[in-house]
Amino acid sequence: QVQLVESGGGLVQAGGSLRLSCAASGRSSSGYSMAWFRQAPGKEREFVAAISRSDGRTDYADSVKGRFTISRDNAKNTVYLQMNNLKPEDTAIYYCAADPGYGSLRTRTYASWGQGTQVTVSS
Repeated sequence: QVQLVESGGGLVQAGGSLRLSCAASGRSSSGYSMAWFRQAPGKEREFVAAISRSDGRTDYADSVKGRFTISRDNAKNTVYLQMNNLKPEDTAIYYCAADPGYGSLRTRTYASWGQGTQVTVSS
């Protein structure tokens, strides 16, 4: 099973940008579809974005479409989430997830999860 470590979170003003990174170890990330989820205080965890293992197909939640971009560098075993035009409602713990299977990027059950990184957007 792949191990995941997120980084890049922090405090930013509304309208600002952050780039999250998720480093995979244990196995090559090229064999996994990768995703970002987030969980705000008092809310359920929600899908943010994902990128497929095979053809680089991506999927985004409507709330982040046009502002966030997911990408991967298989040579570095790393997936990124570039977040632009951040809003206070983007405040959450962001989790990286990986899964070796196929199917819907947003509804599948992801097998591996990181510990999360906090993103706080001030108004």
